[in-house]
Amino acid sequence: MKNTLKIVFILFTIVIILIVALILQQVKEKKSSDSGGKSTVQEKSDQEKAEEFAEKMKPKIEERLHEEDIHNFIKTITFKKNVSISPMGYVTVDGYINNEPDKYHFSASLIYKSNEIGSMSHSPDLSDRFENWDDFDPQVKEDFLNSLSEKEREQYLKDIGEKE
Repeated sequence: MKNTLKIVFILFTIVIILIVALILQQVKEKKSSDSGGKSTVQEKSDQEKAEEFAEKMKPKIEERLHEEDIHNFIKTITFKKNVSISPMGYVTVDGYINNEPDKYHFSASLIYKSNEIGSMSHSPDLSDRFENWDDFDPQVKEDFLNSLSEKEREQYLKDIGEKE
């Protein structure tokens, strides 16, 4: 009788363990089906990746702007918050110089796969501040200056360091 009682107790314990294991398995399967079978780790969106990439590339953009600024016109560089992704896959970052968003703005197209600046465009006023007049006939510079109002001419000459 003692042996029979031991066997019944062992079988009863095994049945309890199996039932608990089955319940735990079902709870686990239910949780995975609730998440659509996907991992609970969220993948970053393309926009989030673009914003992180743009943040990483800002020092390179600043460096490129300073290289183009032969007259040391740049005092401050401000980047706009919005970062866009073009249909061609370029990450576009916009900004402006010396707290003049309407006058001295720029746009940089970044190549995500190669961590490079693909192209950079400037507003006409900003491009004028980067102009190397040594590459031109002096008459071209004089014609340009004559096209400006007296106030604009004075400011331009200050901006390129030719007047105090």
